[in-house]
Amino acid sequence: MLQGPHMHSTHLRRTLQVFGMLAVLAAMAGCSMIKIKQPEPQPAKEASVMSGSSSRNNTTPMESAFACMAKAYNAVKVPVVSITVGDVKDYTGKYSQAEGNAITQGGSLMLYSALGKMGNTVRLQERFDTRIAELELAYADRRQLGDGKLHAVESGKPQVPWVPYFGGSILRSDYYIVGGITEVNYNIQSRGAEFAVSSIGAKVRTFTMNVGVDLRIVDSRSLVVVKTVSMQKQITGTEVGAGIFRFFGTELLDVNMGSKNQEPLQLGVRTTIEHGLLELLGAVSGLNAQPCVEYSLKGLQTPEKLQAAVEATTAPVLQAAASASTEPLAANKPVEPAKATESSQDAPLPVPVNASQNNGKPGANGALSIVFEPNKSALDGSALQALGELGKVLATDPKKSVAIELLTRETENLPSAQRRQLAQERAKAVSDALAANGVQSSRIALEWLPDASSAIQRQGAGMQVVARLKVTEAKAGSGW
Repeated sequence: MLQGPHMHSTHLRRTLQVFGMLAVLAAMAGCSMIKIKQPEPQPAKEASVMSGSSSRNNTTPMESAFACMAKAYNAVKVPVVSITVGDVKDYTGKYSQAEGNAITQGGSLMLYSALGKMGNTVRLQERFDTRIAELELAYADRRQLGDGKLHAVESGKPQVPWVPYFGGSILRSDYYIVGGITEVNYNIQSRGAEFAVSSIGAKVRTFTMNVGVDLRIVDSRSLVVVKTVSMQKQITGTEVGAGIFRFFGTELLDVNMGSKNQEPLQLGVRTTIEHGLLELLGAVSGLNAQPCVEYSLKGLQTPEKLQAAVEATTAPVLQAAASASTEPLAANKPVEPAKATESSQDAPLPVPVNASQNNGKPGANGALSIVFEPNKSALDGSALQALGELGKVLATDPKKSVAIELLTRETENLPSAQRRQLAQERAKAVSDALAANGVQSSRIALEWLPDASSAIQRQGAGMQVVARLKVTEAKAGSGW
C-alpha cells in the first residue's frame, strides 16, 4: 500500500511525458486542424453528403502573362488570325496499375483553354472534335436539318423548312498547334535528414521532379513549321514526419505523424504548355513574349510594371515600324490600293499551282510574277532563274519595259510595319538579281509598296501582292 502513491505519481509523470511528446511531434510535423464543412442535411433515408470547397476558375502562374500579351496585341494592332489545335499527346508512357496514366491525356484541351485567355485577339477554330458539326452537315445535305424557320431557296417557289447549305460556311484556319508531353522525370534530386533521441525522432525530405513539353505552330496552308518550342518545368515537394516508439513498463507507445506537400503535377504540365503557347504566339505576331512571362512570374505586379512589360513585348514591332518609316524609297507615284484591289478582283482566277511554278509567268494583270516564301525575303532557285532570263533580255534591249509583281501566299499575315519592311527587302532582292544580270539600276523603280492603310491585295488563288516594280526604258528610269 505504501507504493500506491508512488505508482500513481509515476503513471501521471508518464502521461504528462506522453502528452508533451505528442505536442512536440505535432509541432515538428507541422500539423494543423483541417476545417471540414458540416454535412448538408439530406432527405430521409439518405446518407449525409460531405461538402468541401467550392469550384473556381483554374488559374495558373501564367494568367497575368496572357493579359499582358493580349494588351500588347491590341497596342500594335496585330491582325486577328485563326488558330486551331491538333493532338497534343502524352508520349512519356508513364503508367501504373494502381493510378493509371501518370500524365494528363488532355494536353489539347489545355491548349484550347489557354488560347481562350487571349480573348478576341485570336480567332479559335474547332478541329479537335468535329463529329457534331459533320453530322449536322450530313443532315443539311439530306435536307433534314431545320432551325424552326422557313427559307427561300428559289425565286418564285414556296419556302422550305430545311436549312439550305452553301459551301464555304466553314472558315479555314491560319495556323494550328500540335506537339506532346515528352518528359516526366521522377526524383531528379532529393535530400533529407532524420534524427532520433531515446526512440523519439523526426525526419524531413525535399524532392524535385520535372516535366517537358514540345510544341510547334504550323502554317495551315503551306504546312511550314513557323516555330518550335521545347519547355520544361521542375516540380518540388516536401515531406516532414515525426514519431515516438517507447515502452512504459509493459505498455508500448508507437505514434507517427507527418505531412507531405507537392505542387500538383498536372498543374505543372498546364503551366508549361501555356508558357510554350506564349512563345508560339510571339513568333506569329512578331512580338517578344518573354517580358510578359517575366512580369507574370517575378515580383509584385503593378500597373507600372505591366506597362513596362507591354512596351518591351511590342518593341520588335515598333522598331520595325520606325525603320520602315525612315528608310528612303526610290519609287514612282504609288498605285492606289483600292484601284489595284479592284483590278485584281475583276481579273480571272488562274488555276492553283505551286508558287515556284508561277515565277517568271504573266499574272492576271500581265505583269511577270516573282513568288516569295511566307515571311522570307530570299529568292528561291526558280525565281533566280526567271530573273536571270529576264535580265538578259532587258540588258540586250534598253528600250524594253516590263512590270514585275512580287507575290507570296495569302497565309502571310503581318503587322503593317513588318509587311512594308519585308516588301522593301523583297524589292531590293529582285532589283539586285536584275542588276547582277546586266540591267542598269536606274531603269528599276518601285511602283507600289504597302503602307499602314493598304489592304491586302489578293492575286489569283491563294496568293497576295506584296510589291510592284517596273523596268523602264534606259532613258526614263530613276535610280534605286
